[in-house]
Amino acid sequence: MNVLELLLEPNLRGVDLQGFERIALHADTLMRKQLIRGVFKEFYDTSMALDRNYFRDVTGHRIELGAGTSFFKQCYSSVISTDVQPAPHLDRVIDAQEMDLEDQSVRTLFCINCFHHFTAPQRFFSEVLRVVKPGGGCVIIDPYFGLLAEVLYKRLFRSESYDPEAPNWSYCVDPVTNEVLPNQALSYVVFFRDRTKFTTMFPDLEMVYTTILPNYLRYLLSGGLNFRQVIPSFLAPLLRKVELASSQLTRVLGLHHVLVLRRR
Repeated sequence: MNVLELLLEPNLRGVDLQGFERIALHADTLMRKQLIRGVFKEFYDTSMALDRNYFRDVTGHRIELGAGTSFFKQCYSSVISTDVQPAPHLDRVIDAQEMDLEDQSVRTLFCINCFHHFTAPQRFFSEVLRVVKPGGGCVIIDPYFGLLAEVLYKRLFRSESYDPEAPNWSYCVDPVTNEVLPNQALSYVVFFRDRTKFTTMFPDLEMVYTTILPNYLRYLLSGGLNFRQVIPSFLAPLLRKVELASSQLTRVLGLHHVLVLRRR
C-alpha cells in the first residue's frame, strides 16, 4: 500500500470514484469535515457574488449543473441543483450537454468542479447559447493549471487525468493505464491554450472575468473529498489569513480558478 492509499478516506477504499456509489460517501465526508465544507461554501459564495455582479439585470432560473454532493441549495434556496445522475437531495436530472430546459429560460448556469467531466464541451456551449438569456451566463469553477496543481492533479486523482497537451476538448487516455478519463486540465485547454478557437467557434460567449481562488492550503490540508484531513478544522481562519497574505504565490500554488462567461 502506497502513501496515497494510506491517506485515502477509509470508506472510499475499493469504491469507483466515478461511480454513483461515491455520491453518498462524499456527502458524508462533507458533513464530517468542516475544513473542506468551508472551501465549498466559499465556492458557492463566490459564484453567487459573480452572478449578482455580472447578471443582475437578467431574470430567469439559476441552475447548478453537475451538483453531485453539493449543498449549494442549502446555502441559496433559489438555486436549482441538478446532476446527470439522480440523487435524493437534487431538484432535477439534467445533462449539461443536452439540457431539458426551455430556450432562454436561464439567468445563470453554475458549473462547480464539473466542467472537466463534459465529454463534448462544444455541445455544452451550444446549449448555453440556447437556454441562457442574453446578458446571462455561466460561472465555472474548475481545477487550475499552476505549478502545484499540475504536480498534484497528475498524482492524487487516479480516477481522473491531467493533460494540458491533450489534442481534443474531451476525455483523454491515461498514458499509464490506457483508461479514458476526465481531463482536469480541460478548462485550461479550452479557455487559455485554445482561446482563439473558442472565441471563433462561440463569439457570443464572452469571457468577462477570471481569477485564481486562494484556497490551496485549506483544500490540500483538508484532504478534499477523497483523502484524510491532516490538521484540525479550527485552524481554518489562520490558514485563510496565510493564503491571503501570500496572495502573490497564488499563481503558483492555486488549485482552482473561476471563469465567467456572458452571453452577448
